[in-house]
Amino acid sequence: MRLRSGRRRSTDEEPASPATTPGQAVHAVELRGVRRQYGRGAGSVHALAGVDLALTRGTFTAVMGPSGSGKSTFLQCAAGLDRPSAGSVRLGGTEITGMSENELTELRRSRVGFVFQAFNLLPSLTVAQNVLLPMRLAGQRQDRHRAAAVLAQVGLADKARRRPGELSGGQQQRVAVARALVTAPDVVFADEPTGALDTGTAAEVLGLLRQAVDQLGATVVMVTHDPVAAAWADRVLFLADGAFADGVERGSAELIAERMAALTARTARVGAGVAA
Repeated sequence: MRLRSGRRRSTDEEPASPATTPGQAVHAVELRGVRRQYGRGAGSVHALAGVDLALTRGTFTAVMGPSGSGKSTFLQCAAGLDRPSAGSVRLGGTEITGMSENELTELRRSRVGFVFQAFNLLPSLTVAQNVLLPMRLAGQRQDRHRAAAVLAQVGLADKARRRPGELSGGQQQRVAVARALVTAPDVVFADEPTGALDTGTAAEVLGLLRQAVDQLGATVVMVTHDPVAAAWADRVLFLADGAFADGVERGSAELIAERMAALTARTARVGAGVAA
């Protein structure tokens, strides 16, 4: 099955129901009462102020918010890259909050995929070797057939032996998407995945993420500042002052932009009131 890029799923279509096996958690990501505080005393910063969230498997969620709203901290805590000051985080039904660093590293390598604004490909490795890197780091058998399959899914079947430097930016981000999907993770976290791409190439990459959800049953959580990117998601959640303040189900880019503008203005007024 090849993923076709650049086509937005009709809002009249329901998201594919994720298939679960007996004992498999319905939720890919769960945060309960998650707080993250940096520093102590009067100078402390509450980046997350009690976040409660459960994301069903096989869904695409976008997270937006004004600068300083807690988007990056949310992603880092949800993905096990940072530890919350309080609360509980579960990935694929597994409680990760109390895990050791070694356990978290192993979990991230085998059960979590990442796509970043910077492609983070190793220039000395071939495309296929970059895709297989999560398996290699996790100590798993490097399944070349699996690498070929995911590269075909992102439209790069003929680029497996190339080096990243021989590819365009959009192609490199496709490799990053393939790498994120190769272990069939519980969830793919995407942090501004189209921030370094032009509009047309961004649409292709977003189409791949969208169809990874619709066709492969993947779960995607994407942090973005771009309403056009967010419109590819099933659901958009808005963060303000470390808590979710609003949400839109399968909204247009225009509606999302309006909600974002209103939230930013409201946050600015509250901040001005506090400063006064």
